[in-house]
Amino acid sequence: MARVGVVLLNLGGPDSLQAVRPFLYNLFSDPAILRLPAVLRPMLATFIAHRRAKVARGIYAQIGGRSPILELTQQQAEALQKRLAARQDGPVKVVIAMRYWHPMSDAAARELAAFKPDQIVLLPLYPQFSTTTTASSLNAWTEAAANAGISAPTRAICCYPDADGLIDALAAGVTAGLREVPQGQAVRVLFSAHGLPKRVIEQGDPYQAQVEATAAATAARPALDGLEWAICYQSRVGPLEWIGPSVDAELARAGRDGVAVVLVPIAFVSEHSETLVELDIEARAEAARLGVPAFVRVPTVSTASAFIEGLAAMVERVLADSDALVVSPGANWHCGKGQCGWRPR
Repeated sequence: MARVGVVLLNLGGPDSLQAVRPFLYNLFSDPAILRLPAVLRPMLATFIAHRRAKVARGIYAQIGGRSPILELTQQQAEALQKRLAARQDGPVKVVIAMRYWHPMSDAAARELAAFKPDQIVLLPLYPQFSTTTTASSLNAWTEAAANAGISAPTRAICCYPDADGLIDALAAGVTAGLREVPQGQAVRVLFSAHGLPKRVIEQGDPYQAQVEATAAATAARPALDGLEWAICYQSRVGPLEWIGPSVDAELARAGRDGVAVVLVPIAFVSEHSETLVELDIEARAEAARLGVPAFVRVPTVSTASAFIEGLAAMVERVLADSDALVVSPGANWHCGKGQCGWRPR
């Protein structure tokens, strides 16, 4: 009986206000985020983390002084392990590897090495591929796996922007959100995703195209026929030009048009500061200020049955596909089969 290990890759978040500054340092030390020569990056990461720590601590203070992302990812891991264990012949272990705060890839790799898996599947909790998230997490894992002495065949799911499980869960959320809008009120659905600097997209990153694919696939569900919708982006930081339109710009347009807003996060699969503060608090207040008739925020897909079932189905397909992308421990990861259309430059 094969022993299967699954690694859930996610961003992570500070587990206390004291952890905010080191979390930010880890984030800006990543060459996928701060694209500078290695000799300069630690110094600048230290400066940015120091400068942003006070504001970031204020953000986390609004949601209990910590990010809930680890606990929510643990719930997803438990739900996924339960689904897989019920259908696999051998033991299954799902571990969590966060990119910028604990438990990070080194700890996850040691935990999985002790399990002695025969096969490993890497499953990013980023539905849309980006060099700044998916590729960074996969690179961190392959290095950690090599250090932990893991030699089991390892396959990666690079992206799933229009996978049925994700889209079904999103469509169900939109349908429930639309029911909260007063009857007879014109409404527009805003699909929101974390933004990226334009130059990252111009370098070939497929993230924006995949966000558009997720939104289009969700809106195409029969239950949402005739839906008025738009895509917007959030979380802009720094002086660079970012992809748009922004959430605020779309809220302003909704206010001018006199339409209610149902706001749907489509790149986040669990709640954290970007949804609980940026959307629930800041966007809601901005909608009220701009005269938006009604504002509804749809929860992330989290542990929705359709989403977890979809993840399990993807893992099973990869395990059954002898031609699936094999990731060599210690090697730089890239999408060798072209599922995401990205190539390293």
